[in-house]
Amino acid sequence: MKGFFIKKAFFDGWDNLIAMVVFNLAYVALFLLSLFALTLSADMSLFSYVLLLVILLVGNVLMGGVSSATYEWSNYHSSTFSAFKEGIGRNIKHSLFYFLLQLFQLLLVFFVLPFYFGNSGSFFMIISVILFWVEIILLLALPFYFPLMQRLPGDRPLKTFKKCFIILLDNFGFSVFFGIYNLICTLLTVFTFGLIPGIAGLQLAKQDAIKLLMFKYDYLEENADADRRHIPWDDLLYEEREKLGPRTIKNMIFPWK
Repeated sequence: MKGFFIKKAFFDGWDNLIAMVVFNLAYVALFLLSLFALTLSADMSLFSYVLLLVILLVGNVLMGGVSSATYEWSNYHSSTFSAFKEGIGRNIKHSLFYFLLQLFQLLLVFFVLPFYFGNSGSFFMIISVILFWVEIILLLALPFYFPLMQRLPGDRPLKTFKKCFIILLDNFGFSVFFGIYNLICTLLTVFTFGLIPGIAGLQLAKQDAIKLLMFKYDYLEENADADRRHIPWDDLLYEEREKLGPRTIKNMIFPWK
């Protein structure tokens, strides 16, 4: 399953490369604007903080649209910009809730954790360790948030958030693998100045991950007595493999051969 996920995420990204780069350019612009906000004053004025919060909010609102577009890509559809426009309005509550989650993470990483790590004593050390693992768990669980929002549109933001942890605990091995995959893609994004795979490419991979995991839950729902530790992935992914086709790097670059 992991091997097919990597293949699908790669070729889904290749098939939608131009649109993916266009979305990523918007996030590059927001990143540059963030750097501008950081250089407005040496001691970070109130205006700088407010501007950074507005940029973060805009980025999350846009994510509702990007998530909708990448959901279409994951399902082999090409309605990119119409899905993006529709997704912004439809997913606004989830985007705002995720903005609060990101704000909590930023406060935790840049203010709370340094405070506790900077103080000596057993109490501060215990709190530091607990908060550190809270952040790690959030980093492993939150990648499932937007794709779950797309797959289960009837859920409220808090319910979607809770289901992220259900997916994490029920698929812990894959979640750790996916966390490493996201880290590698993030490093590649830095190397390509935010263009490939970028925010849109990461969102696409998340959509693909949840799409494949949903096959498992559909199977378990239809086969209540099935062994959860032995999922017949070859059978479950047969149609997806047929849709993706027997693609290789060679015929991607040289399609005429």
